[in-house]
Amino acid sequence: MERMVCMVCGWVYDPETGDPDSGIAPGTPWESLPDDWVCPVCGASKSDFKPE
Repeated sequence: MERMVCMVCGWVYDPETGDPDSGIAPGTPWESLPDDWVCPVCGASKSDFKPE
């Protein structure tokens, strides 16, 4: 599974870790994140991320 990096703040979404603070379980691929999910650090949208 591919890691994605926020182009605004540099935070990395790692599918193996997920985003537990936002209710995203470990093992959740990027494609399965809700469309309204935002970066937990800066609030950027999914469209502000690119492959690491």
